[in-house]
Amino acid sequence: MPLDKAKTIINDIKSGNLKPVYFLMGEEAYYIDGIAKYIEDNVLSEEEKGFNQMILYGRDVSIDDIISQSKRYPMMAERQVVIVKEAQDLSRTIENLVPYVANPQPTTVLVICYKYKSLDKRKKLAKTITKEGGVVFESKKLYENQVPDWIRRVLAGKGYTITPKAAQMLVEFLGNDLGKVNNELEKLQLIINPGEQITPHLIEANIGISKDFNNFELQNAIGERNIKKAYAIVQYFGQNSKNHPIVMTVALLYSFFSKLLKYHALTNKGDAARALGVSPYFIKDYEKAARNYPMKKVSAIIATIRDTDMKSKGVGAANISQGDLLKELLVHIFN
Repeated sequence: MPLDKAKTIINDIKSGNLKPVYFLMGEEAYYIDGIAKYIEDNVLSEEEKGFNQMILYGRDVSIDDIISQSKRYPMMAERQVVIVKEAQDLSRTIENLVPYVANPQPTTVLVICYKYKSLDKRKKLAKTITKEGGVVFESKKLYENQVPDWIRRVLAGKGYTITPKAAQMLVEFLGNDLGKVNNELEKLQLIINPGEQITPHLIEANIGISKDFNNFELQNAIGERNIKKAYAIVQYFGQNSKNHPIVMTVALLYSFFSKLLKYHALTNKGDAARALGVSPYFIKDYEKAARNYPMKKVSAIIATIRDTDMKSKGVGAANISQGDLLKELLVHIFN
């Protein structure tokens, strides 16, 4: 996982095992920013940074500028650090770095932050960086169902725990943007002591995510056939459609019932967590929902959810509010 690879890179730097080139690339900016920030803050002393640390931006420089800066010798220090941020703006000419990375200046640490894109590893630049002892790190986006485990691992590393429901609430509200998730986690860590557990109540009180009126609770209410609770949540969504857009609700319900269909089809239910890509903690929700919704009904519900998605985008349902569309969906689900 990117988390483990990022930790390895940082631990190597801590131990003094610095590489001449760090090419940090990929869709997930969180790790790219984190590694670059660690190098920026820790490789040089405050006294050395003034003359020996240079921050460049891809939109303002050329590859020749980067190479020229990297070939400089440090002043009154063992090494210099050159960090190129937003280097994806140089994507058309990035391969021109090959001559430098083939023979990098041993007293320079060059860090390339190449966000939202990745090098073609078949081309010469990526191969040469690796061959000459540099680091090519790819930071891939996590799927949303992988984020709760990431949250637990990050918090465990800092001495905190979190309930499965609380982790799921954060993912539902913030998605798989690890930067946003981490920012909220850091806020919570300011108000609790290490060793304490982050709960849904704590999230509701300090982040503003309702522990009772959210897509996760709607999914549970539907799975349990708790009609009263489901309608109450949908009513709340209709009154707060800006904070609870129907597109998110429909996507989550589609995912839930698609996994429920897969659960029905499993011959070995003991392998359900892996097969569905969910935490074992939530398998009981699928067991309960499977008792309430036979496979044939689940297939019909999925078709209705698709229809609701089209209506929410204005196809065949002009001037119907989001709240009314969700109520109509519940009628089909519960009947």
